[in-house]
Amino acid sequence: MAGVSHPVVSQEAGFPTSATTYYFSSLDDLLTAALTSVMEEDSQRMRRLSSGGDRRRDLAVLLAEVVREPGRLLAEYELFLLAARRPHLREATDGWLAAVRAFAHCYTDDPVRARVVAGAIDGLLLHSLLTEQKPSADEFEEFLKDLLPDPR
Repeated sequence: MAGVSHPVVSQEAGFPTSATTYYFSSLDDLLTAALTSVMEEDSQRMRRLSSGGDRRRDLAVLLAEVVREPGRLLAEYELFLLAARRPHLREATDGWLAAVRAFAHCYTDDPVRARVVAGAIDGLLLHSLLTEQKPSADEFEEFLKDLLPDPR
């Protein structure tokens, strides 16, 4: 987050700096748009996994892919922390948390377990940023099977 500037974003996007300053009058506006976009995309992916059958393996594969390339994941959690400091950004992060809980509700009616699953997934993803040894899909699947009973 500290390295975010209009010129850096413009260069990464392949646009002139004037384009980002035209569409985003402040860095806060740009970060808000980024947070919203990332969280909505992640929420949609999670909701697709909530559509019938046992999808724990599918989620495990997705989580293993996410931790293999930690750049985006790190940016997402930096944006998550920004939302913790700026309540007006929480609508997007609330959507992510709701999507994870919806996935958990495919396996349990217990709202506490659903919240634990959401926290555990975020915790494992955060922990993966701190270690060179990334969890495999098999490890994520075992974790999900431990937290979530067989589908109803």
